[in-house]
Amino acid sequence: MKSFYHSTRSFSQPVTSKQAILEGIAPDGGLFVSDGAFDDLVELSDMLAGTYEEHAAEILGRLLCDFSAQELSGCVRRAYGSTFASPAVTPVTPVGDDFLLELYHGPTSAFKDVALQMLPQLMGVARQGDGRDIMIVCATSGDTGKAALAGFAGVEGCGVTVFYPHGKVSDVQQLQMATQTGHNVEVCAVEGNFDDAQSEVKRIFGDRQLAGRLEAQGCVLSSANSINIGRLAPQVVYYFDAYGQLAKEGALKLGDPVDFYVPTGNFGDVLAGYYAKRLGLPVGRLYVCSNANDVLCDFLETGVYDRRRDFHKTISPSMDILISSNLERLLYYASDSDVELVSSLMDSLAKDGVYQVPQPVMDTIRETFSGGKATDQETRATIARTWNETGVLIDPHTAVAKTVLDATEPEGRVRVVLSTASPYKFSAEVLRALDPAATFADGFKAMDRLAALTHTQPPAQLSGLRSLPVRFTQVVERPAMTQVVEHACQSVFDLSDAEKPIAPEAGSFSATESQE
Repeated sequence: MKSFYHSTRSFSQPVTSKQAILEGIAPDGGLFVSDGAFDDLVELSDMLAGTYEEHAAEILGRLLCDFSAQELSGCVRRAYGSTFASPAVTPVTPVGDDFLLELYHGPTSAFKDVALQMLPQLMGVARQGDGRDIMIVCATSGDTGKAALAGFAGVEGCGVTVFYPHGKVSDVQQLQMATQTGHNVEVCAVEGNFDDAQSEVKRIFGDRQLAGRLEAQGCVLSSANSINIGRLAPQVVYYFDAYGQLAKEGALKLGDPVDFYVPTGNFGDVLAGYYAKRLGLPVGRLYVCSNANDVLCDFLETGVYDRRRDFHKTISPSMDILISSNLERLLYYASDSDVELVSSLMDSLAKDGVYQVPQPVMDTIRETFSGGKATDQETRATIARTWNETGVLIDPHTAVAKTVLDATEPEGRVRVVLSTASPYKFSAEVLRALDPAATFADGFKAMDRLAALTHTQPPAQLSGLRSLPVRFTQVVERPAMTQVVEHACQSVFDLSDAEKPIAPEAGSFSATESQE
């Protein structure tokens, strides 16, 4: 059946999309994919009418086939009905001769809100009749964590545990997580970088002994990262909706191709564009835009994925990633569903830190994807130039993609940059780009100065962080992450039948410490 999903590494143990969302990751460590999800193409004319909510219900119905239309309609209404500052949810706005797809009008001011307001709704429907409690476990490079916390806080039968790399997110991002309210949330910093945290989360999902202990108490782990198909599918919607907005404004005619420039680290946001293309969206090219951690750009150029390189801390920290998990899904589709090849490549990555993709597969990938990168210096220059020339203020991640766009010769197609975060999430760096003499270590002083300089207003949910009490200060080494997860399950769900593990000894850090 087309509604069934299976691992990228095996055709065995097919599951429904509801089961795939609850499990998050396949038992063999692969990611869930569906071979029939792209059979019913979207009618482009449907994007000229209706609301974002209606578009979401239609497109999700193709990707998550075992959800009823009534179930999806309810999920979409609860996710987008009153949670976004813009009535358009993800408005398209001009920047010079090109366009920005603004994805940051949700409750945490980042593009992850679009998916993570939806995922708890999908998960709530999927777990009906299941009877088990669900602990969401995710690693974040900055934005996913807060969006997951905001989406799942207070959701019945669900808890959420978020890990982030200590000292490698912005101070605003840190405070967004550390001040999160809710009885069912846990936040913990991890010594190391994002890849360390993400790799350990994947190992935790594969820990069968841990799973057995939790299962015996009616608890199961799931993911809120874009490895979860319930996180990825909602991101497909805004590509189609953006196309409809452009068509309604007369920027293009139905059928005209569009190029999308996507700042990405984990490959989820740009993969959603590929899914949109498979569903019938006229995508010209998808530009994978990287910072100094340019493993994806090198891969697109050479066909070799090699994470054995120096890790760079940049001014676009949400992209500071060397292991791009969602690339595995693209390898599956580009290899014509060769699960043995994908499994072999992932084994090589785990054992040797490198793999090489066969030339025919790379040829298929290059038909759609191009790569580009920007240094921190180039990113700052783009922030300043964009503001001075267009009066549009952009964050460092958006600026990476805008740098790549500006360096690319136009080919006559409409070009859209995915703008993934409010510039006020990275006030110090945006301010420094506009005023190189600015030296604010405190992100809130930088926020105030940036607002005064540009006569713009920071989102209330960001400026208000300075007055919120800090709840979470724990810092652990990577091996202690399993203990953190198990303790969170015990605490959130009161699993009193088993001996509660002792929480790891916490380190500490200042809530206003600069993360630059």
